[in-house]
Amino acid sequence: TIWRKAEAPKEETTTPKAESPETETSKTADKPSVDGNDGEKKGSKRRKPKEDNGLRTVTVQTLSNEQAARYRAWVNGNRQRVHAASNGQVGYVHVPDMGSSGYAEFHRGYLAEVDKPALIVDVRFNAGGNISSLLLDKLARRRLGYDLERWGGYTPYPKESVAGPLVALTNEHAGSDGDIFSHSFKMMGLGPLVGKRTWGGVVGIWPRHALVDGTVTTQPEFSFWFEDVGWNVENYGTDPDIEVDITPQDYRAGRDTQLERAIEEILKLLETKPPMQPPDVSSRPSRALPKLPPRE
Repeated sequence: TIWRKAEAPKEETTTPKAESPETETSKTADKPSVDGNDGEKKGSKRRKPKEDNGLRTVTVQTLSNEQAARYRAWVNGNRQRVHAASNGQVGYVHVPDMGSSGYAEFHRGYLAEVDKPALIVDVRFNAGGNISSLLLDKLARRRLGYDLERWGGYTPYPKESVAGPLVALTNEHAGSDGDIFSHSFKMMGLGPLVGKRTWGGVVGIWPRHALVDGTVTTQPEFSFWFEDVGWNVENYGTDPDIEVDITPQDYRAGRDTQLERAIEEILKLLETKPPMQPPDVSSRPSRALPKLPPRE
């Protein structure tokens, strides 16, 4: 693998942060080394300057935590599976929590996938928060029509509205506002809920009392009541419409049986509830000025 790297002029510093883009670097198979001074893991690459074909070794600091990279790979892999299994007809969005990062992640996926004929919303492993109502507001938008520009294309109305059927995925690791989202998704009739019974913890806290040593204490502050089950999501969770488990054998084989079932269900819904199609633009009314009457 050829990497494009920079190299400092010989008369100046040789630190990697002050280099010019005149070097080709070949990635080597060297094992990561550990600097005994700071204890941080670092990788090694060998750089090949163009002018003298010499080799030298530089130290490259690696990521301190790979969780974000692994999460992105997991989400992208799920999205690719959904696109491949549905021939591009179904979109996929994952929501990791109901806080600011989850809100951003939802819109990162939603705005890219919402114009597909159908959408899977995955809240498995959701860590909770307090923005589920904002997401449900957007998912509840049903496409009513299109606004056609004179010289451009068409815009769905309401904007960012779902074109076709929805399916939600949840599991036993979705809790707090993840519980609330999952139960509300069912109550609102937005689509089937697939997966496992949720965690069951909807008593909320408010971390606002700080001690002199910097410790922040929390106390139970909020409880949650639903019209259909009362207070009983707490300590129980919400049951999915379609229960699907991922067995150890499935996990070892790399199968996500919950996602597979969600794809199966949404493809069925696409057959019975096809999405709204944009109108034939040739039939739109003329926006030109009316013809003038003939001169006498």
